[in-house]
Amino acid sequence: MDFQPTPGRPMSDSEAAAEAKRIIEEACRPERQFATSFRDETESPAYGNTPPVKQDDKRIVPAWAAGMAVASIGVGAGSTGLGCAAWLMFKGLSLVSVPGLERFALIVIAPFAGLAMVATAVGAAIAKAKGGSTTNVFEGPVTHNTEINNTSNTRGMFFARTRNDVR
Repeated sequence: MDFQPTPGRPMSDSEAAAEAKRIIEEACRPERQFATSFRDETESPAYGNTPPVKQDDKRIVPAWAAGMAVASIGVGAGSTGLGCAAWLMFKGLSLVSVPGLERFALIVIAPFAGLAMVATAVGAAIAKAKGGSTTNVFEGPVTHNTEINNTSNTRGMFFARTRNDVR
């Protein structure tokens, strides 16, 4: 059934059904089907005659990231060195007899104790120098005026400015 709709004239129900059936049949014809995928079955060559192309490294490392990497390597190396030093110190201390350990402790601790005593003395001297008291003695009649004239002036909404005139 070849039905051609006329512009401006509504179709009847039978004409609309016939037109819908024609459109569906035309769209479902096998020659109208489109491929939605494709697989190339040809074998890839094991090697080719095209030479390899140099591909430049375009990664960009921020300066802070490089700095953090260098700092972390330094911290790791430093902590390893401190660990080795502590191991050597404890290894040496384990070989010292008890009377020798007492002498060793005095030799090691004496400078720190002396430094602490000097710091305490300096602190006490500074506190004593600052701690002087001042006594003011006034003679004569005293008038205490508690009257304050305060005038406030504010301008602006978001960036407000307030001026206080205290007389």
